[in-house]
Amino acid sequence: MHELVLPNDTNLLGNVLGGRVMHLMDICAAMSAYKHARRPVVTASVDHLDFLAPAKKGDILILKSSVNFTHQTSMEVGVRIEAETPLTGKVYHTATAYLTFVALNDNNKPTRIPLVNPETDKEKYRFKEAQRRHKERINRLKELKNKK
Repeated sequence: MHELVLPNDTNLLGNVLGGRVMHLMDICAAMSAYKHARRPVVTASVDHLDFLAPAKKGDILILKSSVNFTHQTSMEVGVRIEAETPLTGKVYHTATAYLTFVALNDNNKPTRIPLVNPETDKEKYRFKEAQRRHKERINRLKELKNKK
């Protein structure tokens, strides 16, 4: 997915707004989740959102996403954003995040999804790391529920 950074997307310094980056990440990740589940999906969480370098007005954002891990009704989608400065051709990594989506049935209830089957070494690594983050999310949710 590509997006041109326009003046309306930037702050007073000409850097793309963090909220705009988050919005684009959510859209890009949701498309991967939707295609994988073949069902409507909703965002359940955002983890490890890191802003690494500012993209500037006039840059082209390049968003890439992949389903890293699936559970019964949820999946983790990793998103990487790079920015290209068209005048120089320079491409640099600007942000990364991991989003969790839940697939919904016709009654808007969580529904089972196909498992992801990692094949390459890179996919196997992403799967293992996503599985670890999934366990961390479950533990964090348990802690939050216990605080009530």
